[in-house]
Amino acid sequence: MKVDFHLHLEEGPYSPRWLQRTLESMAALTENTHEPHTMGWMQESFARLERRMHGGAFTEEWLDLYLKRAQNLGMHTVGIVDHLYRFKNYKTYYEQFMILDETPIGRLQREWLDQVCMAEADDFVSCIQSQKEKWRRAGIELRLGIEADYFPGCEQELGCILSEQPYDYVIGSVHFVDGWGFDNPATQKHFEKFDLEALYARFFEIVGGAIASRLFDIVAHLDNLKAFNYRPDEQRLLPMYEQIADLLVENDTATEINAGMVYRYPIREMCPSPAFLAVLAAKGVLLTTSTDAHFPDDLGGYTEQQLGMLAKAGMKELVTFQNRQRTRHSLV
Repeated sequence: MKVDFHLHLEEGPYSPRWLQRTLESMAALTENTHEPHTMGWMQESFARLERRMHGGAFTEEWLDLYLKRAQNLGMHTVGIVDHLYRFKNYKTYYEQFMILDETPIGRLQREWLDQVCMAEADDFVSCIQSQKEKWRRAGIELRLGIEADYFPGCEQELGCILSEQPYDYVIGSVHFVDGWGFDNPATQKHFEKFDLEALYARFFEIVGGAIASRLFDIVAHLDNLKAFNYRPDEQRLLPMYEQIADLLVENDTATEINAGMVYRYPIREMCPSPAFLAVLAAKGVLLTTSTDAHFPDDLGGYTEQQLGMLAKAGMKELVTFQNRQRTRHSLV
């Protein structure tokens, strides 16, 4: 059964690379009346890009590209999320926990937050909800989710935030260690200040807090701290993997096999790593599959590979969510 339960409609900051990927996605998934690479083809492509720029990500036309891709791949269920930090009404939540001072990292992260926090949660929710029936008629279930960053001490406030919208599921993620956004390429040199084993211990302490909070249906990309290949001997991490697996079982929380780092980060490896996945499988942790796509042509791109990895690890089921209720499905 093919599902992709963690993908996004848009991501900033906006850059020439963002424009290129947006144009590539539209070219891959839309028909053009002109021969490829002619001036007419380019003009038609740019007219489509202009509509995308003016209309934004929360439109039927943009979402239709995800639907077309899902149909082409024979997906059963697709879950679309957005990052909580994208929504202006939750900016103060992030300002409490991120490093935003006058240090180089603080200034960089302030600039980043100002660039990416520019949408309205109601617009995102309305867009996804309005398209569910259309997707159902096309033979695919569409689910509405949110990806929320967990910070130690955030539980009460975040619980209130997550109750404001009718999400089918909530993904919890850790992108910050004590206020530092470790997966930002511009801050990766900060890794060199740490003893890596101690850094991973702190990171997994925060991940464990996210799981124990029971705020989330899925805790995402469990070992994304490895993004830029800063990782100690993985054998040293196995006890930490065991602790995280035990917490997931104890708190009846699922995780995912996430392909985002395979094609977007130097590590070129799934989250969790093969060694981590083996621990999760042995403990009976529940998983779903996700690409962490930020453009429609990445949807489902690694689903077949992920299903094979789950089967090889001895797993026979994956999970989906609707109205915050979990359902188990056979892998096949």
